[in-house]
Amino acid sequence: MNPNTIPTDSPKLSTPGSRADAVAGVTFEEKPPSVTSVTRRRAKRPISGALGLFVVGFWLLMALVGPWLAPYGANSLVSDDVFGAISLQFPLGTDFLGRDILSRLLNGAPYTIGVALAATLLACLFGVVLGLVAAASGGWIDAAISRTQDALIAIPNKIFALIMVASFGSSVPLLLVMAAFAYMPGSYRIARAVAVNVMTMDFVQVARARGEAMPYIMFIEVLPNMLRPVLTDLGLRFVYVVLLLSAMSFLGLGVQPPDADWGSLVRENIQGLGEGAPAVLAPAIAIATLTVGVNLIIDSFGGRAKREMEN
Repeated sequence: MNPNTIPTDSPKLSTPGSRADAVAGVTFEEKPPSVTSVTRRRAKRPISGALGLFVVGFWLLMALVGPWLAPYGANSLVSDDVFGAISLQFPLGTDFLGRDILSRLLNGAPYTIGVALAATLLACLFGVVLGLVAAASGGWIDAAISRTQDALIAIPNKIFALIMVASFGSSVPLLLVMAAFAYMPGSYRIARAVAVNVMTMDFVQVARARGEAMPYIMFIEVLPNMLRPVLTDLGLRFVYVVLLLSAMSFLGLGVQPPDADWGSLVRENIQGLGEGAPAVLAPAIAIATLTVGVNLIIDSFGGRAKREMEN
């Protein structure tokens, strides 16, 4: 045999991914993602979501430590200049009595954000639990809960709030319970609609066949698979509750003096709107940035889901 002759039955060399790999039984490891692909994937992440997270995180921090960071007392008369302009001593000016607006804004953050967040969590908690119970039980239990929530959702939120305040007076606990009760039916409808769809899936039917208890099915099998719609709804409810409580305070039916939330700050300094006083603009901008920040975070949820489907 000529040593320069190549046997015909020798395996041919091939590049990774060709058919000869399968014939020869040769396997190749996949190449790791390049730096360029990772950079492109990171570039697809929306900056708006990070911006919204920063804004909301900032205001949540101010709701926790804002009163301790305030340079003056919330009701301290620190200047003779009413509706004062922005200065080094008063970064956001003064109000109609000569009080520091920055101090009052920081002291009002726990009322605007804290009460709204607590009311939203209560509304979503009871709404989701009732939605799970209705979807899992069905029959007359589902019908009874649904008809009750339909009757509650038929009452406009602001009218319901006015009736509650006119009947029991205005106080922080009442505002919290009122807002939670007003927005619970909407949270229930979202949770029930999602839970009904999840209940029809195979893994839930397998859990039923195993004889799992109903609480296990609701909170272990169903709830984790509906977290994204529930969290999105929670963000929207929070925006609605902030606007509702701010509107009630603007009408003088929310947080009462000497305490004040951001809606109260807008109402009591409304006379300075014509001259563009910072005393009325600062709390309005604070409400706007908070609600816009939450909406940016909610919008980023949809963008993330779309990117996951594309990848």
